[in-house]
Amino acid sequence: MTYSYLLAALSGLLQVLMFPSFGYFLLAPLSLVPLLIAIARESGSRKLFLLGWLAGAIFWGGACYWIYDVMHRYAHLPALAAATIFVGFFLVKGLHLGLFSVLAAPLLKTRWAIPAVAALWGALEGTHQYLGFTWLHLGNAGISMSVLARLAPHTGVYGVSFVLALMNIALASALLRKPRRQLAWLVLLPALYLLPALPAPETGDTGVRLIQPNVNPDDLAGHGWSRRHLAEHLDRMEFLSAEAAAASESISPDLVIWPEYPLSGYFFADSSYRSFMERLARKTDAHLIFNAVDFEPSAQRRPLNTAVTLDPTGEMVSRYDKIFLVPFGEFVPWPFSYFIDKVTLEAGDFVPGTEIAVAEVGAHRVGTFICYESVFARGVRRFVHGGAEVLVNISNDSWYGRSAARDQHLLIARMRAVENARWLLRATNDGITGIIDPAGRLVAKLPSYEEGVLAGRFNYSSRMTWFTRFGEWFWWGTVLAAAACWFIARRLA
Repeated sequence: MTYSYLLAALSGLLQVLMFPSFGYFLLAPLSLVPLLIAIARESGSRKLFLLGWLAGAIFWGGACYWIYDVMHRYAHLPALAAATIFVGFFLVKGLHLGLFSVLAAPLLKTRWAIPAVAALWGALEGTHQYLGFTWLHLGNAGISMSVLARLAPHTGVYGVSFVLALMNIALASALLRKPRRQLAWLVLLPALYLLPALPAPETGDTGVRLIQPNVNPDDLAGHGWSRRHLAEHLDRMEFLSAEAAAASESISPDLVIWPEYPLSGYFFADSSYRSFMERLARKTDAHLIFNAVDFEPSAQRRPLNTAVTLDPTGEMVSRYDKIFLVPFGEFVPWPFSYFIDKVTLEAGDFVPGTEIAVAEVGAHRVGTFICYESVFARGVRRFVHGGAEVLVNISNDSWYGRSAARDQHLLIARMRAVENARWLLRATNDGITGIIDPAGRLVAKLPSYEEGVLAGRFNYSSRMTWFTRFGEWFWWGTVLAAAACWFIARRLA
């Protein structure tokens, strides 16, 4: 029994190692093998649940270790309280793998164990997006596996997760000396080579400037900046946006993009700030995309996290209110709201938007989503389905400190680019600002923790992938397949 718990713990550790900051993505096809062997060795729902829960807790605690610092440093919790919240986080998130282990046990005894357990993995993994916090799917580790990543434009990240899970189960079955005929499902893997290759590297034809202001949120603690400090900062942002990169650019930019960052811009309520942004759009002679705070029209006046697009004349052509808010970042779930401050500096919990907005940029269309929304495949896909020919992600990762969360967030954004076959332009406060091509390659980036301008190129595209057209069809397929296989396995037991 102790041996089984060691195997489960090893599985959790391998999952941590395959993601940043370690990034050993080649561990993905075998990271679940120790847990699967432990499940096959044991019986009883309680033991099975504890095995999975242990692996899951180690994974979530090890991969998301940065949550403690966010809670302590920016939510202003004492160290003990922050540690309690962090421990509670990974213990609760581990429940998913506990449930997986209980449900997988009867499936492992069937002739169709390999596809059935892979479907179960995919089905449960996709539920994270509806349960408060979603972050690293198994399939995200496949973004650097060019052949496996060919699935993403068709199935989304869920198909990549399914195949990686299938490989894990096949290896576990071989080690458990299951009949060789059960491994016949592996003959499907070479079919991946029949899928269209991801787009080849290309040089874009359209210019963009991504502005990285490098504002430390610690500098805004308490009363924030004075009016003089704010004016100096805006003067600097004007220089970065309009002049800093001009000498090195071979073509004028279509887009100038500011990130989401700790300094709230009240574009709709502050006439002087609005005039500044309108003048800046005219000065750059480009479409200007930036973050602003607005307030709902109700008596409560709760804030909205908004992306604004101005045309080269300074006229607003689009606004998008963030739909997927960050728990503890932009709102504090009950009952934690009685004793925890949210991370952002805006007074009051943010309220989510309700509609996707795609901006008209000359003859093209741009979809801008905000920070944490990159983790929701279904949400980003709606921008492209609505006509976006390029994706823009404005983000503030400074709350993560100097942790692996930044690289993890970038990894997720790369998957969104591949799923929708779109260039993704990512402007952040202090890193990682970069340009991602439709194959998920990071073709250019700025150094983190430095002020700078990334002047680069991209292309617009109107191609619609299967995933863009039909959304999470593959995930729903795994839900139905896993349910059917489990009930049949129980009937045959």
